[in-house]
Amino acid sequence: MPGYLDALFSLAGRTALITGASSGIGYAIAEALGRAGADLVLVARRPEPLTAAADRLRAHGVSATAVSADLADPADLARLRRDAATHHGDIDILVNNAANNIRRPMADLTTDDYEQTIAVNLTAPYLLGQHYGPRMADRGWGRIINIGSQQSIRAFGDSGAYGIAKAAITGLTRSQAEAWSRHGVTSNTIIPGFVLTPLTEPAQAVPGRVEALAARTMTGRNGLPTDFAGLAVLLAGPAGAFITGQALCVDGGFSVH
Repeated sequence: MPGYLDALFSLAGRTALITGASSGIGYAIAEALGRAGADLVLVARRPEPLTAAADRLRAHGVSATAVSADLADPADLARLRRDAATHHGDIDILVNNAANNIRRPMADLTTDDYEQTIAVNLTAPYLLGQHYGPRMADRGWGRIINIGSQQSIRAFGDSGAYGIAKAAITGLTRSQAEAWSRHGVTSNTIIPGFVLTPLTEPAQAVPGRVEALAARTMTGRNGLPTDFAGLAVLLAGPAGAFITGQALCVDGGFSVH
């Protein structure tokens, strides 16, 4: 039984780069991939939470390197593309999870709001994919996992520039899948529902908001970061080899009605 499951899900010998890995969904996915056997390069903007995340993972026996980078900064992004593979070897699995979420009424958004949002939520995933995708294809194996949002498929709660970027992520995924799937590289989008993470704390602070969103699901609860662990391992490993170009909702049925 263990040998069979290893053949489907083991990530031993693989290296994963996860952005936004210091907390929330990014950390949960990093832990899942690491405990499935992958070496990890963890990326986040703030050094202290990132270092703490790497320490927690090492306590689980995971090989993890922390790299502080602001993905809205072109110099940091260039450094990440240049140096990430020097820690544990070539990147086999790319998880584009880092996000900012400037949520104001559409008419109140500034040009700077738009540019910051697009830089982190779309440009960085595009450029990281452009760097690592062809290298994965040359080796004949790779996985790209992009993290979307309910705004990828619907207008929801002052979507604004965030909605633009997250809708575009699903298009990026399809383009990556079209380009590289025949070379053994899959690309998929995971679409969360409302998840209790630091990114959603402003919404959680609105009285009644958490309860109302939970009531809209079919499971009767909001998401937790650990809800994404299993799907991430599936998409990142051998069992996910025939899943590509898809937008997969992990939302307790939120998007179904």
